[in-house]
Amino acid sequence: MTYSQLSDEIRRKGSFLCVGLDTDIRLIPEQFKHCNYPLFEFNRAIIEATAPYAVAFKPNTAFYEAMGVLGWKQMEMTISYIKENYPEIFVIADAKRGDIGNTAGMYARCFFENMNCDAVTLAPYMGEDSVRPFLEYEGKWSVILALTSNRSAEDFETLALSGEKPEQLFEKILRTASGWGSIENTMFVVGATRPEKLREIRTICPDHFLLVPGVGAQGGSVEEVARYGLNEHCGLLINSSRSIIYASAGEDFARRAADEAAKLASKMALLL
Repeated sequence: MTYSQLSDEIRRKGSFLCVGLDTDIRLIPEQFKHCNYPLFEFNRAIIEATAPYAVAFKPNTAFYEAMGVLGWKQMEMTISYIKENYPEIFVIADAKRGDIGNTAGMYARCFFENMNCDAVTLAPYMGEDSVRPFLEYEGKWSVILALTSNRSAEDFETLALSGEKPEQLFEKILRTASGWGSIENTMFVVGATRPEKLREIRTICPDHFLLVPGVGAQGGSVEEVARYGLNEHCGLLINSSRSIIYASAGEDFARRAADEAAKLASKMALLL
């Protein structure tokens, strides 16, 4: 998917919502727990309920890997279902991979060739050669961690670096990694829990897409993120996971998920 195709889909839907599929076998409704493929069956219902409001889905690989081979199979089934039924929706594998050489190349092959994801999240701390294999795939995206939404991100990401022009580590990542690819294949992860930082970030990478987790259960605000982070092409994918997919544990779980997605999408439509 190209930059313009993603931007056009955002304008068409009036939404820049990414629904995170952090599907925990312990939290899904009881009616699914005895299915052969419980994560997939739950995901399918959530996808169908929220697809009218979402421009992206983001399966978090940890929740599937925790179930071993069966979990991995259900992640593959989920991605295939989205691709077959909602080809216009962007699919991000939230894998946070970060390794070098042949290993990085194999991760890229896994997510881009075998699973046909549009994007994968990456940790950049081993440098350019840990990201380069992903950038070699035309039409695919590297989503690079920069300033994350978790509380202890400040342990490293906001450390001040010495030099002629002092900057924080996340700023160094943004400036350096922006040169590895282009706005057509590189995004950055910036947490919604630090919206004021988006103003600084937009001075470094004004045109890149930003994947923004932390809205919903983590307390981030759509309005605050948009105030500092929107650009002329939108340039944002705001992710919400738990507050949507676990809006209810009852039989009305899909309707409630749709309601939560619709609320966020309606806020986004007013901001575009």
